[in-house]
Amino acid sequence: MKSLFLSVGLLMAVAPCAVFAQPIESYVARLSAADHVNSNGERLTSVAAIIRQDRANLYVYGKGDSEDETDSFFSDKGNRARLEHMLNRGTSSKASRQAILDGTPMIRVEVHPDFIDVEVYRD
Repeated sequence: MKSLFLSVGLLMAVAPCAVFAQPIESYVARLSAADHVNSNGERLTSVAAIIRQDRANLYVYGKGDSEDETDSFFSDKGNRARLEHMLNRGTSSKASRQAILDGTPMIRVEVHPDFIDVEVYRD
């Protein structure tokens, strides 16, 4: 009986985490050459800045790439401002980060309430 209560207690503790781990939204986007420079034409040097510029190009400047999917979260300017913090709290492999900095990959972004996970979807 004691182990039953322990099992139920553990299940109740883990269950909210499993639900929380589900993204609230996800999208794919091509990080083109235009996404690697800011509106002043300066080269961007961080993964977060490139992804943020991709979203700004799509929503602010109307210059999204044909492969870009829309999302409701980063269509908001305030949420785009949180992107770097959210990326720092999320996951992205070293290889994905390097591919984003050095190339124009297609990425998949999973948006969670407090973090984002980013992976290269394809080149």
